[in-house]
Amino acid sequence: MSTRTTLPIAGYGIRFARSSESGAVAALLARAFSDDPVMAWMIRVPADRERRIARYFELAQRQVRPRAGGVRVAATGDGRLLAAALWSGPGRWKTSAPGELAALPRYVRVFGLRGMSRAGEVQNLMHGAHPDAPHWYLPSVGTDPGLQGAGVGSALLRQQLTDCDRLGLPAYLESSKAANVPFYERLGFRVTSELRLPQGGPALWPMWREPSSEEAHGPVELG
Repeated sequence: MSTRTTLPIAGYGIRFARSSESGAVAALLARAFSDDPVMAWMIRVPADRERRIARYFELAQRQVRPRAGGVRVAATGDGRLLAAALWSGPGRWKTSAPGELAALPRYVRVFGLRGMSRAGEVQNLMHGAHPDAPHWYLPSVGTDPGLQGAGVGSALLRQQLTDCDRLGLPAYLESSKAANVPFYERLGFRVTSELRLPQGGPALWPMWREPSSEEAHGPVELG
């Protein structure tokens, strides 16, 4: 993907994102998802894609922030964000019908009228495959493109996965890139199926992780 940076990343930690960082989190995730096949399928104009993806992640954070552990980041001591993950706890992954209705005009501004039908296809496909058993759900995780492959993303996810192991709870996600499947498999996830979007659209791979009896360890958390 992107060329890796030579910027040193020693001294970062994992913590919950602050409300004042929502814009920075959205911008980071937009950079990470700028070449995502599913995002490209929903947002067809490349020149405007990253800005619209950032808007999408602003909205996505509003859905998870009221929930415990909704947004976690890997960050340096001086506040530079390196990676971000959105999580939803057991039974809280789905937005209520009133919440979806209230957010609809904002999503129209993200996807446009034509893109909304494609976004609806993605949502319906994912909702139809979503497991019923209690679990932690990871809808989105992204690392700054210049740091991908440096271990920051896996360190970020291991913090929550360690909590899942301690509590005896599974975790679930959908990978929108085949190349990312091995990354999640190294963290204990396994592919459960393949979902194919209509009209020649890209695929998604639902992945499930059973809790492990051996808890993983990541960087010390920053306050």
